[in-house]
Amino acid sequence: MLLAINDVYFTEDSHKSVRVNIMGTMSEVVTSRPPAFEKKTSATQIPPTDKQKPNTCSDHHNAQNVDESDSCIESQLEPVECFGPYFRLIPCSGQVKELQTIIRDRNTSRSDFKFYADRLIRLVVEEGLNQLPYSDCSITTPTGCQYQGLQFVKGNCGVSIVRSGEAMEQGLRSCCRSIRLGKILVESDLETHEARVVYAKFPEDISQRKVLLMYPIMSSGNTVIKAVNVLQEHAVDEENIILLNLFSTPAAARTITSAFPKMHILTSEVHPVAPNHFGQKYFGTD
Repeated sequence: MLLAINDVYFTEDSHKSVRVNIMGTMSEVVTSRPPAFEKKTSATQIPPTDKQKPNTCSDHHNAQNVDESDSCIESQLEPVECFGPYFRLIPCSGQVKELQTIIRDRNTSRSDFKFYADRLIRLVVEEGLNQLPYSDCSITTPTGCQYQGLQFVKGNCGVSIVRSGEAMEQGLRSCCRSIRLGKILVESDLETHEARVVYAKFPEDISQRKVLLMYPIMSSGNTVIKAVNVLQEHAVDEENIILLNLFSTPAAARTITSAFPKMHILTSEVHPVAPNHFGQKYFGTD
């Protein structure tokens, strides 16, 4: 019996061998195909630069110039040299920039504003906790093994500058449930526009603690200066204060760092225009 394959005739005895050869050939063809989802690079793609220029201070430009290629994986805080060694920015990733954009957008609803503001606050608070002192500790795991880890050194507290600073209390509570909180109320005089302290309440041993001072928006820096002065009146050392902030203007940054050069300051952005509507929109009084 003759078999015809592609106009070539074979005998019946050679049918099996031909079939094996054909299947083997098809297998080679299939395995030799390139992957269907192979990533292709463009010949015109521009490679990222190694480093960007360091941060510079200008009232007309954003002070956080970061390396775009490393912004999503960089874990260290970014110092702003012209504001001193203790003024730091959290890593500017795409997520952080999106949160800042939503908060600044006047068309953002209050529910969205509060949700995304809480997310940004949490990022700043988490970085602020990294500035607190740790000590070595040894614990036993459920399997009976010993693990060498870290724990917070006791003696930390938070102080919010009323009212907008209270928006950051929940973010701190979410990270440290048992942390003690104090409050400072600073108001501006209607005639002289000078800031004055109206109310202050702290833990009794605040002079022995590290203080996380919370104030989201700094436009002039006068309110923060008054609050720090009150803390110093209660014997809190300047080096033991960590200011947690979301948005600061260059003028406020210069004012505060000039008055307290050893105080630690952590913010997400330095920009000439601060979102001064933050407190009103967060608490729904706009």
